[in-house]
Amino acid sequence: MLLTVHDYARLLPEILAAGCGILVMLLEPFLRREHKAALPWLGVLGAAAALVAAGLVRSDAGPAFFHLIQADAFTFFLRLLIYATALLVMLAARAYLDREHLPPGEFYALVLLGSVGMGVMAAAAELVTAFIGLEISSLSTYILASYRRDAPRANESALKYFLLGSFATTFFLYGVALVYGATGTTRLEQLAEGATSVLLLKLGLALVFIGLAFKIASAPFHVWTPDVYEGAPTPVTALLSTAPKAAAFAVLLRIAGTVLPATRLWFWALWASAALTMFVGNLAALVQSNVKRMLAYSSIAHAGYILVALAAGTEEAYAAALYYLAAYALMKLGAFTLVAHLAGRGERRLTLENYAGLARREPVVAATLSLYLLSLLGLPLTAGFLGKFYVFVAGLRAELLGLVVLAAVNTLLGAYYYLRVILYMYFREPDATDAHVVREPVPAGTGVVLVATAAGTLLLGLFPGHILHIAELAAASFR
Repeated sequence: MLLTVHDYARLLPEILAAGCGILVMLLEPFLRREHKAALPWLGVLGAAAALVAAGLVRSDAGPAFFHLIQADAFTFFLRLLIYATALLVMLAARAYLDREHLPPGEFYALVLLGSVGMGVMAAAAELVTAFIGLEISSLSTYILASYRRDAPRANESALKYFLLGSFATTFFLYGVALVYGATGTTRLEQLAEGATSVLLLKLGLALVFIGLAFKIASAPFHVWTPDVYEGAPTPVTALLSTAPKAAAFAVLLRIAGTVLPATRLWFWALWASAALTMFVGNLAALVQSNVKRMLAYSSIAHAGYILVALAAGTEEAYAAALYYLAAYALMKLGAFTLVAHLAGRGERRLTLENYAGLARREPVVAATLSLYLLSLLGLPLTAGFLGKFYVFVAGLRAELLGLVVLAAVNTLLGAYYYLRVILYMYFREPDATDAHVVREPVPAGTGVVLVATAAGTLLLGLFPGHILHIAELAAASFR
């Protein structure tokens, strides 16, 4: 059999993003300093082209590359989320890179190449392809985590990320090997057929789950998250907390929705992991005085909420999980973008005390950050509220009353540390050093990201119908 035009067309978003990423890397050494300002725009163009291509591929759904890739409504939804996230991260990162005197070309190339790996994970119809996408994504993000090479904390975070990520990848790959030994195939749609050893299949799927649990930062595989998120450059943290997590959830959802033995085997693992992840994330966030680290623990807690939907295991629950991923990406991108702007040169201003009195000095910035925090909390009329509402409803309809009650309790726990930041911004007086700090104006790229994420947070809370419909179509792909 030969490859056809349809094979390449159904992988077009990844081809375009990879091409632009490679072009950025090739051009950077040969461009003069004054011409390197064009590299960020080439990176943004690559992500935008991938987004357009994802829309075009939607009308040509089907398998590609001998059923290694599946271009369907589910792939379309995740591609939109991943490449839109990469686009916004690159727009916001330009001012940060200039402020920290970091080279732009390598950064934009790595973001694009990392998003290619995430796109492959979202489209993977068999486990080895998912592993290849996971490795492409991981290698890029390992380097990005240490992009501030002169910062010891960044190098420390990258080393932790690399070592623990390597162990997680080993679990995943060994799980794939056991699944192949049990079934003779790694194609998801065939895993439930002809298994020669049920025990071997269960063990393999368990190891696959452990490998993916690391990537979504679910407890007890979350220990890397706070240190890596805190030490990495904040634009990289914005990326790590959204797109790679969405790609890992994509693999989990596709396996759970396609492989019936996995759905049954993973139920109690998902139930226990969801409960533990929510409590670990929220309880640890309660005692944080560093805003960036607090948001890192918050990211762990939100992975737990999404796991509630996976434990429910219904088509409605999968659609709720996808909607939650979209809402979560908007909130976290916006929050980390503002943290990067407020942190100042060298990211020295990250504590709660640094946010005291912010509403008086920068009322618009404080109001925007409050919107993201209230949405993460689940305030009505925001995307975060409907995300939790849909997940809780799906959990109740799947008769997971105990897990939904635990999720509701954790929402109350989260209220404390989200509202505490708002309290500092609006009702605390700044200390003498912070009162005289000269604030820089919001850069244009950062402003675009803040407008897009804030508007998206409100629109998804007020008019969720369109995104929810796309999520429902994506979840229906598993029928």
